[in-house]
Amino acid sequence: MEANEPGGRSARKHQAIMEAATAVFMAKGYAGTSMDDIAKLAAVSKQTVYKHFADKEKLFAEIVLATTDRIEAVIDLVADIPADADTLEENLLRLARQFLTTLTQPQVLQLRRLIIANADAFPDLGATWYEQGFERVLATLADTFHRLADRGLLRIDDPLLAANHFSGLLLWIPVNKAMFHSSPQHTQPELDHYADAGVRTFLAAYR
Repeated sequence: MEANEPGGRSARKHQAIMEAATAVFMAKGYAGTSMDDIAKLAAVSKQTVYKHFADKEKLFAEIVLATTDRIEAVIDLVADIPADADTLEENLLRLARQFLTTLTQPQVLQLRRLIIANADAFPDLGATWYEQGFERVLATLADTFHRLADRGLLRIDDPLLAANHFSGLLLWIPVNKAMFHSSPQHTQPELDHYADAGVRTFLAAYR
């Protein structure tokens, strides 16, 4: 059947609805978005939208959870730190810059704001998004720091706390700024500065 074919018309419409819903939810918020808005942007009928998604809540949940798939690249990045004393700082600096650049992309920040804005209405969705996304990154980073500590490169008693310290040093300034500005803009030199300063502070405490 066409609906079961990934490359079929039904699959293309499903993807178009997902993309349209993502754009409209981010622009108007959950409460300000209607299924009519989504149907119009996706160039399909409202009946087609309801055929693919029972209601607005289920559509919202699917677009939010679909974004956790993108975290795999960040997890791979975090896990791939060589246990080499001579290049430890260089490797952490490279990680920090890529980590910060990835997590401060405009769409990532917009999605974060959207989820936080609807955390009371959809507490389970917010918790699931965090668990499947950033919490997995922290767990992987903790494993990496544990491995580096076992090799004598770092002094760490609580790897998960160290992972939170590392990410907090990088993200606190740009992400907090983004939460209070409608169109946050960070230049690459600014992000690199936060990353470099964060790594130096982290190593001063843990090396």
